[in-house]
Amino acid sequence: MLLVSAYELGHQPVHVASPAGRLREAGHEVDALDLAVQSYDPERVAWAQAVAISVPMHTAMRLGIGFAERVRRDHPTTPICAYGLYAPVGAERTVGPTFDAAIAGEYEHGLRAWVDAVATGATTAEAAQAAGPLIQRGRGRDRFATPARDLLPGLLGYARMEHAGDQHLSAAVETTHGCKHRCKHCPLPTVYDGQFRVVDQESVLADVDQLVAAGAQHLTFADADFLNGPRHALELTRAIHDRHPHLTTDATVKVEHILAHRHVWPQLAASGMTFVISAVESLDDPILELLDKGHTAQEAGEAVHVLRAHGIEPRPTFLPFTPWSTPQTLNRIVDWILAHDLVGNVDPVQLTIRLLVPEGSLLAEHPAFTPHVTGHDTDALQLRWAHPDPAMDALQAELETYVAERADADADPTATLVEVARRIRRAAGRADADEAAAQVEAGAVTGRPRMTEPWFC
Repeated sequence: MLLVSAYELGHQPVHVASPAGRLREAGHEVDALDLAVQSYDPERVAWAQAVAISVPMHTAMRLGIGFAERVRRDHPTTPICAYGLYAPVGAERTVGPTFDAAIAGEYEHGLRAWVDAVATGATTAEAAQAAGPLIQRGRGRDRFATPARDLLPGLLGYARMEHAGDQHLSAAVETTHGCKHRCKHCPLPTVYDGQFRVVDQESVLADVDQLVAAGAQHLTFADADFLNGPRHALELTRAIHDRHPHLTTDATVKVEHILAHRHVWPQLAASGMTFVISAVESLDDPILELLDKGHTAQEAGEAVHVLRAHGIEPRPTFLPFTPWSTPQTLNRIVDWILAHDLVGNVDPVQLTIRLLVPEGSLLAEHPAFTPHVTGHDTDALQLRWAHPDPAMDALQAELETYVAERADADADPTATLVEVARRIRRAAGRADADEAAAQVEAGAVTGRPRMTEPWFC
């Protein structure tokens, strides 16, 4: 059995390591390939009696399809399965010609059933039937195997946590799956339908132990929202800190959870939490309401103060380009970054991101969105949409290209952010474009904690 990851936000992929551990427990011989840091390996592919590709993200799904197509060309009879959050996207086109089966959500039982069926000589159709439905939402509390990290490249090949000029080996774990919220632009509600599943503490701790033994100095809680289950989160962080007091951590938490669970921050800070990623998205309340984000612009600012009161740095993410955005909404993001001393906390790519709407998204049929749809991009696995003002689409493309070129050149991110702010101000017709850029430069802070690879929310 060959498990393949295409991309997992610069981390050693837990969505390969975890199912690999379960399949090993079941007696299967497992190998793994991470295309983010390794090349296509013809020998490994030829060795495999079956291939399963992890697709927890949109980027991973697109890359995974390309990998599957190559396997299909080279080995037409090898069964191929896609598993993970994005497995349903485009399934009516990919399942059949590209994949023999697809499993989303709590995929581990279904994936094992598929592999068991393939191992016993089942036909493609029989194995797909054994895997079960496309979307699987779990079986209550489950026990997970210890992730098989030894199958993957070492932590040196992955993103690191950078803080105060020093870099620290980093690894990611998940303590829950899914999310109890239904933000309209998020892929999770279409799979988990407002549910989340707890990963048992024993398997998380066993994973952390082996990651620390492998050199990990920083731990990312890669849950969609670390405080979906605050009691579980507190118990785990306490147990991890007791075992490994030197570890620093980060997590992703909704603005509303930062505010609703204020009591957790003293303990999380004491347990090594260094920064928190939070999807602010917009500083315009009508857009936030349309997306069902559950917070207001004012509350986003309050969340910054709550975290900093405990020495935890916020790292906000944004969704600046939507059909409802204007140059003024972009300006408000820049103003907010300046007002809250966040120049050193924002990756420039965050000011370029364009709303992604895969088929099946809660936004796909939303009356506020459908007037902007111009078609379906089969290759990109998303609905095409156009802004009412073509200049907004042009600005997004311009900024995206500029930021990508600067990142490829390993340019100073603050200097990049300065120029992005200047262009946004000019697009809004602001006479103070150069002044605003100077404010960004003046607000630059080096040494704020960050990952060496920018992430996409």
